[in-house]
Amino acid sequence: MNIGQMMRQVQDMQTKMADMQNQLGDIEVTGQSGAGMVVATMNGKGELKKIKIDPKLADPAELEMLEDLIVAACADAKAKAEAHVAGETEKMMGGLKLPPGVKLPF
Repeated sequence: MNIGQMMRQVQDMQTKMADMQNQLGDIEVTGQSGAGMVVATMNGKGELKKIKIDPKLADPAELEMLEDLIVAACADAKAKAEAHVAGETEKMMGGLKLPPGVKLPF
């Protein structure tokens, strides 16, 4: 592969990465905890969009447990969003052949 071909591949990949970044706001992932009693929805950028809480958890005596479940649901949603982004990035990078030792991003 010559340097011109490699540069075209890098430019194509940069375009695809920019497109993917723009689409991340439209992707929604949900995480849950407490067997689905708390559900957090985030977009692909990791922004929390909504929280759904089972009314059974609205007991003031169980507030600490509810707080823990919210944190766990958000962490689950974030992990799923990151996995989605990693998968999409891997698909884009699949065809790019870089010389040994070259890492992205530059």
